[in-house]
Amino acid sequence: MLNVGLLGAGRIAGVHATAITTHPGSRLVAVSDINAEAAAKLAKQYGAEARTTDAILNDPAINAVLIATSTDTHSDLIERATAAGKAVLCEKPVDLSLARALACQKTVAPSGKPVMIGFNRRFDPNFAALKAALDKGEIGKAELLSITSFDPAPPPVAYIKVSGGLFRDMMIHDFDMANFIMGAAPVTVSAVGTSIVDPAIGEAGDVDTAVVTLTYADGRIAVIKNSRRAVYGYDQRVELLGSEGLLQAQNMLENTLVKSTTAGVTGAKPTYFFLERYMPAYKAEWAAFVEAVANGAALPVTLADGINALAMAEAATQSAKTGQPVTLASVTG
Repeated sequence: MLNVGLLGAGRIAGVHATAITTHPGSRLVAVSDINAEAAAKLAKQYGAEARTTDAILNDPAINAVLIATSTDTHSDLIERATAAGKAVLCEKPVDLSLARALACQKTVAPSGKPVMIGFNRRFDPNFAALKAALDKGEIGKAELLSITSFDPAPPPVAYIKVSGGLFRDMMIHDFDMANFIMGAAPVTVSAVGTSIVDPAIGEAGDVDTAVVTLTYADGRIAVIKNSRRAVYGYDQRVELLGSEGLLQAQNMLENTLVKSTTAGVTGAKPTYFFLERYMPAYKAEWAAFVEAVANGAALPVTLADGINALAMAEAATQSAKTGQPVTLASVTG
């Protein structure tokens, strides 16, 4: 049995608490948060204790921690948790600073403790099936990847100001998805971004609409499209053109009803947001982590994967500002 401490008690922590407590191989022991009331409420909901972060990290009976705190705390908590002998699953991104994330990687490496980064979309059944079909050679060699990720509505500007920007906060999932499907990081990143959904987002120094093109050493191309507003729902699609065919992972719909009349043919909208769309993926992600820790197997998503995606976000941020392609090598040193 994996005894788990949950660091953080916000919305995403609640998602993870559900995954932890519904898995037969894990038990949620304690929850901490800078908001003690929130920690107590979440802990009570899932039959755990509310403790301080120090108390969780110092408890030898706790084998693993799940980090779901604000991004600016991630690297510090990863270092502290591994030093305390815990296995770690940390929400994305590793850090807002690529330099800090690289330093974290260097610090934790000697511990040998498993550190997995929470790119849950790898575990979405539809995207996983697409990847499996590619690996089986069903469409030959991958040549052109297209990833669409549109949110139903932008977050509050107060969140935008501390998020690290669209490329680090939102598109980082798609950077990791591109790496997952293509099996490698790109050579160059070209980005264009604008703020047309909400002028306040632009005033806060961010963009709300962006397109990124990734080019690979062997000539393959990936295109990622992000928007903070899709009025019809949460639009999450992947399309991969190969030398011998095409793979597509379509949206999850609110229902499968299709109405056909003389007025036309209509169907349901996509599910509204990530909680509805990706809950099965969060549970599969946690199951993969538990299995890897319990059996000493390789983690399906590593700290290095998290750093690769963060490096791509940094390159995209630079490219959007300069209007020039940026090589991944130039941002990683």
